[in-house]
Formats: sequence, C-alpha cells, structure tokens
Amino acid sequence: MANLTGMYNPEAEAQQDFAPIPSGEYPAQIVESDMKPTKNNDGQYLELTYAVLGGEFKGRKVWVRLNLDNQNAQAVEIANRQFKSIQEASGVLNPTQSEQLHFKPHTIRVELIPAGTPQKKGGVTQKDSNEIRGWKKLDDGIPFEASAPAAAPARQNAAPWGKQAA
Repeated sequence: MANLTGMYNPEAEAQQDFAPIPSGEYPAQIVESDMKPTKNNDGQYLELTYAVLGGEFKGRKVWVRLNLDNQNAQAVEIANRQFKSIQEASGVLNPTQSEQLHFKPHTIRVELIPAGTPQKKGGVTQKDSNEIRGWKKLDDGIPFEASAPAAAPARQNAAPWGKQAA
C-alpha cells in the first residue's frame, strides 16, 4: 500500500482523449517544438506540436514532423515546402529558432488516416492517426481563444493552403 497524501493535485484536470480528431480545418498554434534524430540517426527532423484553439476539440494536440536534415533529398524538399507554408501561415517568415513559431495562431488542415491505410514504405497503419496536410493564415471568421502567455497577434487575412506533396 502506498501513502498518497500530498503526492498529487486533487484539483487537476482529467487527461484528455488521445484518439485522432476528425478530418477538417482547425484554428491551432504551435505550442512545442524540438529537433530530434531520425530513427537511423542519419538525420534530424523538426517535430512541431500543435494545440487546437477552439471548438469541440479545443486543447487537443496534433503533431507534424519535418525532415529538414535527411539523406533522402525528396523528403527534405517536401519538408522545406511544408515549413515554408507554416512560416507564411504563422507570419514568421525567417525564424532562427523554432520557438519563434510558437503561439502564432493559424489554420491547419488535418486528415484522419484510418488503421489499415497502406504506408509509403510498405505495410499498413496499425491504428487511426492524424496528419497535418495544409496550413494557411487564420480566417477572420473562425473564433478562437489564444492560449499564449502574451497577447495573441492580430488575425491575418486568409491565404491559399500550403501545398504538400503526396
């Protein structure tokens, strides 16, 4: 038996569901970022953690990995196009640190990838997941509440979706 007195916060919020969210457009912002080594340690990817800002899925998180340093030139090309779309959507055109992209609300287009979907390198997905497939400036008509430590930047005019190669 373990004594739990003073070991936890009785007022803490319950853990949120980790199930993928439905396909759609969501107001979101990057809340975490980190460069991580690739599986084979032969490159690095930028992992961005997005938090949805409003609606039924407010607070839910979605991740994107950008292979900015990879031996596969096509993977790097795709990552650079995606990163450019993120820069334009967030209004941070030449970041020197990934944290400069944090708390800049914009719209992401999320796709639900069902279990059993064929993968590019063979096999199939084992469980339902999400992929971010597009980025654009936040539409004026989408309500949100920014959760940045400071005031959120002014809303930006809508722009076309950032393209991602399939």
